[in-house]
Amino acid sequence: MTERLNYEVASFDEEARIQYAQELADVLSKRRSVRDFDSKPVAWEVIEAALKAACSAPSGANQQPWRFVAVSDPDVKHRIRKAAEAEEREFYTYRASEEWLDALRPIGTDAEKPFLETAPWLIAIFVERFGVEPDGKKQKRYYPEESVGIATGILIASLHLAGLATLTHTPSPMKFLNDILDQPRDRERPFLLLVVGHPALGCTVPDIQRLPSAITVDRI
Repeated sequence: MTERLNYEVASFDEEARIQYAQELADVLSKRRSVRDFDSKPVAWEVIEAALKAACSAPSGANQQPWRFVAVSDPDVKHRIRKAAEAEEREFYTYRASEEWLDALRPIGTDAEKPFLETAPWLIAIFVERFGVEPDGKKQKRYYPEESVGIATGILIASLHLAGLATLTHTPSPMKFLNDILDQPRDRERPFLLLVVGHPALGCTVPDIQRLPSAITVDRI
């Protein structure tokens, strides 16, 4: 049986707890996806701390099926950009339905992704589909997609709280990330590519609002 530890959380009175929760909601509600990044460096220690927070996420059977690869090398970022743009050109030209393209038009995206080189950091996030035991036997992962999704949410929130901008980028397919970053194709699947850095001077974002249904919670 696994050893048990005492669990403690920060101690607040109820009024302070409500205030803290509201302040956190206010800060996180200001998070926006950014596509114009400054090339100003971001210290590795900031990225490392955010990844440490992400790795605190709950996971199915505590198997922690996330794999993060943080990239700052300009040559590697260049290779990722070229591969991503090749897939994106296929998407915008052939793969996407008109309905999908119509949904993207207000955001103003296209196949060109200069931010993949401009931003100081790219974090490639992989889902481990199965583990491998010392004897070579495959070990099933439980709820890997859900677990990695939760960890990614914590990562994005942590980076936002540290004063950095992010963009979730999902070119499809993304297997080129396995090849460029030397991650095993058989058991790790790319989940998304997180672009991280400072917003460019004068950066703007689309004037869009969150859907009322997305911030409405039924209380029963």
